[in-house]
Amino acid sequence: METIEFIRILDQEGRSLAAAAGEAGSGAKVPTCPDWQVRDLLRHTGMVHRWATSFVAEGRTEPHPVAGLPDLDGGELLDWFRTGHRRLVDVLASAPGDVECWHFLPAPSPLAFWARRQAHETAVHRVDAESARGVAPEEIAAAFPRDFAADGIDELLCGFHARAKSKVRTEEPRVLRVRATDADAGAGADDAVWTVRLSAGPPVTERGSEGDADCEVSGPASLLYLSLWNRLPYPAVSGDASLARLWREKSAVI
Repeated sequence: METIEFIRILDQEGRSLAAAAGEAGSGAKVPTCPDWQVRDLLRHTGMVHRWATSFVAEGRTEPHPVAGLPDLDGGELLDWFRTGHRRLVDVLASAPGDVECWHFLPAPSPLAFWARRQAHETAVHRVDAESARGVAPEEIAAAFPRDFAADGIDELLCGFHARAKSKVRTEEPRVLRVRATDADAGAGADDAVWTVRLSAGPPVTERGSEGDADCEVSGPASLLYLSLWNRLPYPAVSGDASLARLWREKSAVI
């Protein structure tokens, strides 16, 4: 996917998140994040948007901590969220393609990284906001383009869980396979299959289905995307289900 498409999705998903949050109300519970109310969701996502913006807008080449959460609520909080989201979209859309700044996962460029990361960050949290107003995550997933959902799976498996921070570990080597069943047939279909090699170290993910797997989780890319981010049950599990449960218990991104 092109950077401009990620920015378009970020724009759309942020607007939809704000609309859903406004309808639900800041005190509504967020079923997909049981410890949160909508105000927590808006504060967190708005803070992340501002943090991401600072790297691109200011050309920061070193990491820096996120700012504190705002002491805002209700309409003021929603306005604060919308302002930060708009600023992020505008900064990404106007940044030069060769902008130099810090980023924390492999990417073709820093700009490509931040556009991709914030599009997925916002899309997943948009699902959270919709759940607070009673919309099932499956309904939102159905609207995600297949390529975007597959890219989100790829970012999670090949990016986040390639880091030393990943807690998805096994004492003995095991293999978890993730398969999007709505991949295009023929050449390139294996692009929507990931083989995750688990061990006492960080997971190692390869695209493709070479070799046997101890467990496979499968389903349409959009449902897999949200299930791997722990917003939905797995569409289908075959083989040793304990590996699927391990992912559920240990895969929270930190």
